Amino acid sequence: MIELGTIGPGPFAAMMFADHGAEVLHIERPGGVPAVGPIGNRRTDIIHRNRTTIELDLKEPADRDRLLELVKDADVLIEGNRPGVAERLGVGPDVCLELNPRLVYGRVTGWGQYGPKARQAGHDLNYMAASGTLSMLGRVDQPPTVPLAFIGDLGGGSMMLAFGILAALYERQNSGQGQVVDAAILDGATLLATAFHGFAQLGVWDETRRGVNLVDSGAPFYDCYETADGEWMAVGALENKFFLVLLEVLGLDAASLPDQHDRERWPELRAAIAGAIKGRTRDEWTDLARGTDACLEPVLRMSEVRLDRHNDARQTMVHVDGLWQPAPAPRLSRTPAGPIKPGDVSSDHAGGVTA
Repeated sequence: MIELGTIGPGPFAAMMFADHGAEVLHIERPGGVPAVGPIGNRRTDIIHRNRTTIELDLKEPADRDRLLELVKDADVLIEGNRPGVAERLGVGPDVCLELNPRLVYGRVTGWGQYGPKARQAGHDLNYMAASGTLSMLGRVDQPPTVPLAFIGDLGGGSMMLAFGILAALYERQNSGQGQVVDAAILDGATLLATAFHGFAQLGVWDETRRGVNLVDSGAPFYDCYETADGEWMAVGALENKFFLVLLEVLGLDAASLPDQHDRERWPELRAAIAGAIKGRTRDEWTDLARGTDACLEPVLRMSEVRLDRHNDARQTMVHVDGLWQPAPAPRLSRTPAGPIKPGDVSSDHAGGVTA
């Protein structure tokens, strides 16, 4: 697999493949990709783990030709530039598929390869807005909450790109032919909200207001509550049988409280749950909820994830190259993937690299 170095969803998708045993060659422009975000340095950004890196200036004919030589033996190429950039550099899908008809050429952009906005600049927040997904995020009577890149760049972009590449590789077993995967963050973020589009049209989701629905913080049994020590507990007791366990753990009498789904009395139920949780610390509630079906979970900081005993048992976080980082997922019963390795920074000639 060849990854043309960019920011955003392309590197994360390549990381997923590398984590599961794919041999990924990261092509980085001289000097690296311009910094966007808190780091912007491939050498310290853990999403660039598990692959070899070489530097090629694709504006130089000799370096472009070196890349095209690699393309001849590659299964997959990933690129995340604006539409038309790869073509201008002479490494677009037409050129690459002519050299290697079995190549799967994965392209990930914000707006997609065509449409009125295709060549327009944007970032995760813009695509989320256009997908309708952003409109659903936030508290009642508050502006939309600015999300991290989980839904847009990584969910709608990286995950859909990886799925599309795998689908194309599977199809290639029958046809013998590669193809182009057009993964747009806009499309992917919209797809992730499929259920909610359905809910709204069926009249069971109010799309005019945030924070008033079942799973958007509107329901008192699906929200976060502050503890005595200023920390937080997440309550996710949707089903009645779990809700009753929650009340038992909280020390609340179900007979004296409103019915779980009596929306008119949700404020009263919310006040009861909030008052109970405020009475103990996060660690105390964690101990009381352990082993129960109360769906009551401490809200952990990133630095605390590895300390949770379930996460520790599964090695959800691993310590590699001086950094704690999420382990590869999902887990397969048979996979050639080895331990996580830092990226191998090299500017050596690429002629001998298998990709």
